Amino acid sequence: MTELVMACIDGSSSSPSVCDYATWSSRRLSAPLTFLHVLDHAEYPIEPNLSGSIGLGAREALLEELTALDEQRNRLALEQGKVMLAAAQERAEQAGLQGTLTRQRHGDLVEALQDVQDETRLYVLGREGEHPSANHVGSNLESVVRTLHRPILVTVDEYREPTQVMVAFDGSETMRKGMEMLAKSPLLKGLPIHVVKVGADKSECHEQLAWAHDVLKDAGFDVQTTLLDGEVEATLRSYKEAHQIDLMVMGAYGHSRIREFLVGSNTTKMISRATVPMLLLR
Repeated sequence: MTELVMACIDGSSSSPSVCDYATWSSRRLSAPLTFLHVLDHAEYPIEPNLSGSIGLGAREALLEELTALDEQRNRLALEQGKVMLAAAQERAEQAGLQGTLTRQRHGDLVEALQDVQDETRLYVLGREGEHPSANHVGSNLESVVRTLHRPILVTVDEYREPTQVMVAFDGSETMRKGMEMLAKSPLLKGLPIHVVKVGADKSECHEQLAWAHDVLKDAGFDVQTTLLDGEVEATLRSYKEAHQIDLMVMGAYGHSRIREFLVGSNTTKMISRATVPMLLLR
């Protein structure tokens, strides 16, 4: 089965950059690109439940009218989704990518993405949904990150072709697998990679960085490793700004200092403060 780049399109301001980063990813991976639009059943139920209105003594004619209005709302949302998908296809074609596909589903976003996991190589999602909260992260994003077992590229609003990559490396088993995955993948080939570990100046940390360096170097990457001490988020952010990093790579869950920082609500915090796209590995 051919594995796809699956890009989630909605009515948010993130969709143009999702389209652009998905186009970039599809080209780098030589993987077909599919744009997916999901009509959330919480907002657009297929069969509207108006039973509560009966208890209020509403007349049958009023219920019929409410049902008709919901059906019309669902139909318009469906058509709006088709328009957005067509616009995404056109944007990708204008960027020189041909043969993109579109899909539209009615249901839960996480379940919809799970259903296509076996055929997906990389998910591309916007940081904000259609109804961004105060922390500027879509309400479904954390559930998606926790549930899926494929790499997820979380985009920011403005597209900029990546030229400098930083990997937040903690030496864990999961991130070791992630490094080996990066080494084999064409996604970041040819781009300089900064492998940064936040930890104490101990031989164990240096050995972990040396291992990461060798894995990427043997795969042909230009690699720079750095061990820094300090508070994880601030240290990574400072390094990112000092080295003009425009793509970050990190694990989504784990038990080390970096991963503890990312677990639970800290995941949302990290993503919400990101100014560059983040490739999350599982």
